[in-house]
Amino acid sequence: MKDIRMIAEWESCECVLLALPAPHTDWNYILEEACAQYRRLIGAFTEAGVKCVVLSPSREYAEKTLGNLIDSDDVTVIAEEYNDTWTRDYGPISVERGERLIALDFGFNGWGLKFASDKDNLVNLRLKEKSVMLPAAYRNERSFILEGGSIESDGRGTILTTSRCLQSPNRNGGMNKQELNKELEERLGADHVLWLDYGELAGDDTDSHIDTLCRIAPGNVILFTGCRNMDDDHFEPLLKMRAQLTMFRNPEGEPYNLVELPLPDPIYDEAGQRLPATYANYLVTPTHIFMPTYGQPMNDDLACTTVRVAFPDHEVVGVDCLTLIRQHGSLHCATMQIPAGIFNPVVTEND
Repeated sequence: MKDIRMIAEWESCECVLLALPAPHTDWNYILEEACAQYRRLIGAFTEAGVKCVVLSPSREYAEKTLGNLIDSDDVTVIAEEYNDTWTRDYGPISVERGERLIALDFGFNGWGLKFASDKDNLVNLRLKEKSVMLPAAYRNERSFILEGGSIESDGRGTILTTSRCLQSPNRNGGMNKQELNKELEERLGADHVLWLDYGELAGDDTDSHIDTLCRIAPGNVILFTGCRNMDDDHFEPLLKMRAQLTMFRNPEGEPYNLVELPLPDPIYDEAGQRLPATYANYLVTPTHIFMPTYGQPMNDDLACTTVRVAFPDHEVVGVDCLTLIRQHGSLHCATMQIPAGIFNPVVTEND
């Protein structure tokens, strides 16, 4: 058995890492609405008993933005610089090494040099320097570009990812799958990598992050985004994705149990461009699933019901993410779960 493994999302969650929309971010043009979105999101977490560690330009800004939420024992504010709010892709990726949890700090370059990322790329290092992240838990992996939204783990050595993202020439020089398999094995303990070659959403800046398309669940299950409308531009690529998923096998040679999530009705931005709304962008904790909703009661309810099939013992909490999607991301993109043993409880409780 390998001495390192990437833990599954549902295994452990001491807190969730988020970053507040602020005037210096791309949220500035709808800042009030964006702040209301984050109050809604953080409120859903704290109501469910999930602690939040929130990055903010300053303590004063967080007090102004979060209002009464700042008084909750479940909310800790860390004053820190960052470019944007998508902590999923620059936050620490947690692995287990022996009996210890390690926070891997991978390089982040703005989704293949598309956006500024100089401050985002330093967040984990700064959290370690401030002892918010336990220095003994921190491990530098910054020579390799890897975003948290681009990989899914079953906690047993299987990694699900997309070739379009990881093989991007602007991330790691266009490595081939064999080279990337070796990197994922050495850094994450992956001994079974499932490469998804099809599937994309209009408006997606991430080059098909796996957390917009497919998610692993316990019991040999993969949830995936489907499309039943033959007139929708997504129909053909998502159909090809589904066909490839039926060919995937687990390490024991068994097919996966596939569960289809609905595709939200089209949502457009102010310029008429379609946004990458997806129900696959949910967050799993050991007890709850926080599900993005888009003001579409039939689709929203169907998505929540579908996820309950894969996680029958979890409570599903819907969170309106119509504002988040306006910046081409959703709930999972805006969060990173942090297992116990990664962050310093003394600092996070008394900041």
